[in-house]
Parts: sequence; structure tokens; C-alpha cells
Amino acid sequence: MRSVVQRVDRVRVHIGDKRISEIERGLLVFLGIEQGDLENDADYLCDKIINLRIFEDEKGKMNLSLLDIRGEMMVVSQFTLLGDCRKGRRPSFTGAENPDRARLLCDYFIRNIKNKINHVAQGEFQAMMSIELINNGPVTMLLDSRRIF
Repeated sequence: MRSVVQRVDRVRVHIGDKRISEIERGLLVFLGIEQGDLENDADYLCDKIINLRIFEDEKGKMNLSLLDIRGEMMVVSQFTLLGDCRKGRRPSFTGAENPDRARLLCDYFIRNIKNKINHVAQGEFQAMMSIELINNGPVTMLLDSRRIF
């Protein structure tokens, strides 16, 4: 399971002209589900993301987590994180999990997050979305449940 985590001041997700969700200060998480991922991959990323100390304390040092600041989270499923661009010019997505299984794991991840964070919003699975964000920092982290060590 792969994620791109961005520290944000605001995120708004639209489908067409309709705003479907939004958050204020917190994290935007793009989540890619890889073939063979399990619930323990989601558990690992959930714990890692909410406890990452990437928010500034009173001294301006990145020393606070999303939990510490009582921040919000936006989760957007993004299979393109599994794109393999090593050959040719067109990405291959054969490493991405099939949509039915990916949806189950994405929903599991979101339920897990909702048990720990007060405000969790999400994009719409398999929809073409426009995502408007104000990145803070910018601070962007790449996390992969298969690259723990």
C-alpha cells in the first residue's frame, strides 16, 4: 500500500461543479492499493500517518503529529500511485489491486482512521475528481507499507 501524504491548510474535492468533501488544516492522503495488500498494510499506514511528526511546534520545529494538533484528514484513493513507468512511455498499472478488493481495503483504511481522527473526509472511489488544495510548507511524504525496513 502506497501513500502520498501532504500537509495542507485546506482541501476541497469536486466532481464536476459539485463539491463533495473538504477539510481544513491537516493531511491529504492519496492512497494506492497494491495487489496482495492486506488489512495489516492499512493498519501500518494508518498508524504511521496519524503519528508522523510533521507539524510545527511553538518553536517552528516539525515535532507535532496530526493527533497532537487535532487536525483533519482527506483520503483520496489513487491507483496511479502504482503506475510502473520503467518501460516505454505509458505507465503500466498491472501492480494495482483490482477495484473491488481495492475498495474494500480503502474503506477499511478510512474506517480505521475515523476511529482515531475527529474529521475525516474522502474522495469518491473510481471517480474523476478535481482536487483543490493549499499545501502547507510544502511538506510531502511518501510512505509504502512494503518498505518498512
